[in-house]
Amino acid sequence: MSEFLTKLQAFEGQVLTPTTWGPDEVNTPMIRHWVETMGDTSPVYLDDEAARATGRDGAVAPALMAQVWTMRTFNDKMANNDPSQVWTDLIATLDDEGFTSVVATDSDFEFFVELRPGDRVSLTEVIDNISEEKKTGLGVGHFVTTLKTYRRGGDDEVVATQRWRTLRFKPKAKADEAPKPKGLRPRPALNVDNAFWFEAAKEHRLVIQRCTNCGVLRHPTGPMCGACQSLDWDTVDASGRGVVYSFVVNHHPQIPGFEYPLIVATIELEEGTRLIANMTGIAPADVEIGMPVELDWIDADPDLTLPAFRPAAREDS
Repeated sequence: MSEFLTKLQAFEGQVLTPTTWGPDEVNTPMIRHWVETMGDTSPVYLDDEAARATGRDGAVAPALMAQVWTMRTFNDKMANNDPSQVWTDLIATLDDEGFTSVVATDSDFEFFVELRPGDRVSLTEVIDNISEEKKTGLGVGHFVTTLKTYRRGGDDEVVATQRWRTLRFKPKAKADEAPKPKGLRPRPALNVDNAFWFEAAKEHRLVIQRCTNCGVLRHPTGPMCGACQSLDWDTVDASGRGVVYSFVVNHHPQIPGFEYPLIVATIELEEGTRLIANMTGIAPADVEIGMPVELDWIDADPDLTLPAFRPAAREDS
């Protein structure tokens, strides 16, 4: 056995989740939601008489709901969202050896006891097994299996067990594969109300729609003035100067045609209107709300040009 496998298998048997009780007892309203969602029409889940006719003491919960009774509430999950230290250490051990990718492979449930309304269920989870190195279609890796045990309060009887298996693997080298094309940015949904704006962008002109009746500027573009309801309009050329009103930095999902991390900002132009645009020439950590910016252009492809903004050049004192 390799030294690394010995290190991995030392995690077997360690506790990931100590015995934790579900927030609520098994109850009929939750069972009703479940069976209606799943389309399970068996009467033994909601009808005591139908259940007794099958030899049961009354209505029972569907076996697959075992996990439901131990799920944390939303507030509890947000307040206690840290993974166990054992799991953190295991993943770090795998990551250090290059097993950085993961895919779920299977979930194996066994059921032993039927639950009834009023029962309380607890959950305990341990690391059950870590395999030796395996060769798979995704790459070499180790199968990590955890064991969840569900018990009923009162008699501590095992209700069900669940073995959850994932593959932690090294992605196959892709040096021999041809590089994938960068891809095109998504196309704008052009219509009679916005086509003029994108045509101006192709000429590196940032225009703002203006109501010719009351003079109000508006963006996004539209057929009617929101101030006076006039349908008459023209455009003015923006100066290209503004400030960062707000921003986010996108890391995932990564869509072809974009470079990541991607800064998406709301820019307030000095004319008063705002628009959403990417930022260029700056690292995400250096972007600040209120910082001055100036117009740049992204010529994404021959058919699409979009305005972007970069930090404004400093004026010489």
